[in-house]
Amino acid sequence: MKITHVEVHRIDVPAVSPPYRWRDGLSGSPEVGDGAVLHIGTDAGAEGVAVFARPGAFTTLTELVDRVFRDELLGADPFRREWLWHRVWELDRIHELPLPTLGLIDTALWDLAGRYHGQPVWRLLGGFREAIPAYASTSTFSSTEEFLDVADQCLALGYRGIKLHAWGDARRDAALCLALRDHVGPDIPLMYDGSAGFDLPDAIRLGRALSEADYLWYEEPMREFSVSAYQQLATAVDIPLLVAETSDGAHMNSADFIRAGAATFGVRASTNLRGGITGAMRTAHLADAYRLRAEVHGSDIPNHHLCMAISNTTYYESLVTSAHVVRERHVDDQGLVHAPTGPGIALPLDFGYGDAMLPFVEQPC
Repeated sequence: MKITHVEVHRIDVPAVSPPYRWRDGLSGSPEVGDGAVLHIGTDAGAEGVAVFARPGAFTTLTELVDRVFRDELLGADPFRREWLWHRVWELDRIHELPLPTLGLIDTALWDLAGRYHGQPVWRLLGGFREAIPAYASTSTFSSTEEFLDVADQCLALGYRGIKLHAWGDARRDAALCLALRDHVGPDIPLMYDGSAGFDLPDAIRLGRALSEADYLWYEEPMREFSVSAYQQLATAVDIPLLVAETSDGAHMNSADFIRAGAATFGVRASTNLRGGITGAMRTAHLADAYRLRAEVHGSDIPNHHLCMAISNTTYYESLVTSAHVVRERHVDDQGLVHAPTGPGIALPLDFGYGDAMLPFVEQPC
């Protein structure tokens, strides 16, 4: 079997209403219509797709396919995923590929393999579980009172935990985190995501409040350029750190955080920022060797499969972007997400995504 065509199709990303943000000054809402699908086909009729829904997606992906990817893929064996994964990283050395594009080919090839074999991708990966609890991952709301109301709604809908994206102000966020703990009591798992909004002094201040409130993990308080800064943070706070979400290098960079003692809870694993499914699984196995967690990041369909395949992940991340909470359709009333049953990754092949894109667009949460 050989790859015979590599195409990019434009798709409409539905508007999210009302618009939301991850913290003050950092919008989360995707731009309407700004989406693309990478489509890989073969001479045997087997095909696979991967969705790219970041700003400028269609223009970016079309240019990369025309200039770099198509020549590399045409004539290749689609089952040589390991070889092609390495080739993408070789190409990155010259072309400096955008981080979210490094895993698109790999994800599409896993989708192709699953469709060819008639199995969901999580089963091809070995299959660890058939259901996993979901936590509600909030966007940023206007006041502490609104956050507490959203938390009540999430728990009433069955969510098993709550992760805050707050304002990006260390003092104000610390007060919110303490208030939420007092509000929900000691038994609800709580997490906090800083969306890289702080420097080291403010990250330490906030981290100490999170320790006091017994939060489960502290995620990306600073940009992940400096492993040393995270190492200093880990020694200054008791709250376990979840790191290496947006840093380049997949498992290779995650290893540096672990070696430095900065991944005291674990590392992030995702298809969209860790080099596709292959990169995410390498990251998860690396973390497991150190008895750390590899928490799956994001509410898109490929990451749904990762949650079922990775043994050392805890939750499925379900986005909550409106003050009127509606439970994601893949989360049941017990707060569980169940394994996909369709072959491959089960994205549509006809590119008629429409509302099926929500909430499964790739988001930097």
